[in-house]
Amino acid sequence: MSTTPTTGQVIEYAAEFAGKTALVTGAASGIGLATARRLGRGGAAVVIADYNEQGAKEAAETLKGEGIEAAAVALDVTQPASVEAAVQFAVDIFGGLDLAVNNAGIGGPSTPTGEYDIDAYNRVIRTNLDGVFYSMRYELPVIEAAGRGGAIVNVASILGSVGFAGSPAYVAAKHGVVGLTKTAAAEYAAKGIRVNAVGPGFIETPLLKEMDKAAYDGLVGLHPAGRLGLSEEVAELIAFLLSDRASFVAGSYHLVDGAYTAV
Repeated sequence: MSTTPTTGQVIEYAAEFAGKTALVTGAASGIGLATARRLGRGGAAVVIADYNEQGAKEAAETLKGEGIEAAAVALDVTQPASVEAAVQFAVDIFGGLDLAVNNAGIGGPSTPTGEYDIDAYNRVIRTNLDGVFYSMRYELPVIEAAGRGGAIVNVASILGSVGFAGSPAYVAAKHGVVGLTKTAAAEYAAKGIRVNAVGPGFIETPLLKEMDKAAYDGLVGLHPAGRLGLSEEVAELIAFLLSDRASFVAGSYHLVDGAYTAV
């Protein structure tokens, strides 16, 4: 049982993920942690994977305290061997893998394309795009081998569909994530594995709260809804896409952005 992020209305979560294992990358905080919690409340055993190993362990302990079956693993999505090990960890600890949420990512500096630091560009691409590829590269064969189908959600961004001045690497990576998602979906739909992407708008985080008020208000003003999104709101969309309620949804890119991209 939980409440909606904005109204406090009580929701009874059915055990729609009971008996399933979910791997969530970048799950020590933010959207990743909110998603892990939502899946766990739906009955899934959850692997909290994050570059911040201590943060992942603390998040897993928190979820366990809420009655959720959870385990933590260190993960560097820029290293294929690390990704492979995290997927194997899920299999070793919980007996398999059914669901995955590829959420790990970084923002990078804000600099015009003609002045963008090459090393910074490569870091963003390695994390936000290559990391999603590596994740699916090792998740898909394990899900397929189990023979019971499954689902993957890749966390892109509103910037997977529009541009944003000063963020060439991030925008390029997130557009790439949408393309990877569609390609994998076409390849694996007949095998009972659905792959989709979500595109969050700007989401409320402690870091944003520390911004200059004018800059923060400027971000809010980009969203016709008149506010930033909440991690829990993104988690609800992800949970739907992973659930059997979305059984014919594959290869799609779903925005959760307070109408940011509508204007």
